[in-house]
Formats: sequence, structure tokens, C-alpha cells
Amino acid sequence: MKKIIEVKDLYTQFDNKIVHAGLNFHINEGEIYGILGPSGCGKSTVLREMVMLQEFKQGSINILGHDISDISYDEAQELRKNWGVLFQGGALFSSLTLYENIALPLLEYTKLDKNLISEIVAYKIDIVGLKAQDAYLYPSQISGGMKKKAALARALALDPKLLFLDEPTSGLDPISAREFDRLILKLRELLNLSVVMVSHDLKSIYDTLDRAAVIDNKIITAEGKIEEIIVMENPFIQTFFKAEI
Repeated sequence: MKKIIEVKDLYTQFDNKIVHAGLNFHINEGEIYGILGPSGCGKSTVLREMVMLQEFKQGSINILGHDISDISYDEAQELRKNWGVLFQGGALFSSLTLYENIALPLLEYTKLDKNLISEIVAYKIDIVGLKAQDAYLYPSQISGGMKKKAALARALALDPKLLFLDEPTSGLDPISAREFDRLILKLRELLNLSVVMVSHDLKSIYDTLDRAAVIDNKIITAEGKIEEIIVMENPFIQTFFKAEI
């Protein structure tokens, strides 16, 4: 399998606090890969480092053949076009309609005319399960589940190869969460995506992930398929995966 992301000897430190003390893992093309671990272990931190929103102290992250620890500003801007990010709260702009939120990456990063942008936005709205008329609503007028879908549509606006999801089912009721899981699986096949997901939703982890890495005590304590991970002798793993689904 082709590696699409490779993290080597990653160290992260905030002032005197060491968050990661040498993370090593890789993500294959086409898979849905989970980053798991106890609260405060730095799951979302490593995701932000991968999408170049946060610097790391030492080590390397290679994404799509680019070492992001040694990359120019222009190269970084071009590389960012290859991925979309769904932040935990959606991070929609409250003053913009859903249409305007989804169209924003297209306006910022392409020279497409307005008619083509309208067609692309309409398609993205449709594939995430929103209705055409939802495009004219503001984030304050929609449910949490709809916000997640709208933010996902925006993340997909530039037809990315990679999709990063930070706690995508957080804040959703169980029915909406399972619907979102099915949507991610459908979009992976439809758009040929590779997906990196931070999650603590046990049902989502079992239903969607191909492989995962577990961060505990500042390192990767386990990596592999879920059925391989759950039998490992690690206090967090044994406690977490014994929880009821």
C-alpha cells in the first residue's frame, strides 16, 4: 500500500510541557485512519500539526511526498489545496450563509467563474445530504448535524485527496452520529478519499476505521486494525474498549 502520510520521531512541547515524545505512524492511501487516546494526550494537536496549523519541535511529517518541516510558504499553500479539514465545532463563519461558507475556498484559491462555483457548491451540498434550499440559511438557523454537514461540504469544496476530521460526531445525538459515520464511508468511496479522524466515539471507531494509532504516555502505544489493538495489554486500551457501545 502507498503511504500518503508518514510521521517520524515527532516531538511536541509547549513551554515546559512535553506533549509528544517521539510519535511514529503512517497512513495509507484510501484508508480511514483513527487517532485515539485519553483526553489531553495530544490527538487534536498532532492533527493540527499535520495540516500545518501548529508547529512541532522535532521530527518530520511527510504528506503526499512533501516534508512539511522543510517547505516554503508557496509550496505549503499549494499543498493545503490537497486536503480539507472538518473542525470539531464546524468553524462555520456565522455571518455567511451555508452557500457562502462552502464557496469561500473556491473564491480564495481558484479563478473559477461564479456560475461554475454555484454548480460545485450545489453538488457538495447534495452529496453531504443537505437540501438545496439549505444553502441560504445561516449557521444560527440550523441544527448541530446540519452544521457538521455544511462544514464537511466546505472541507470538500476543492476536491481534496485527504480529509481530516476532528471529533466529527462530537455533540451529535446517536442517530445523527451514525448517519454521519455512514456519510463518511459513502464519501470515501465516492470521492476516493483518504481520511484521518480524531475520535473518542467508540461506535464510530468500530464502524468506520480501517486502522488506528493510540497515543498514550506521549508515544504511540499501539497501531493497527482495531481487532489487533483491543487485545493489547495497555491500561487505556483495556479500559476504553471495554466501555459499552
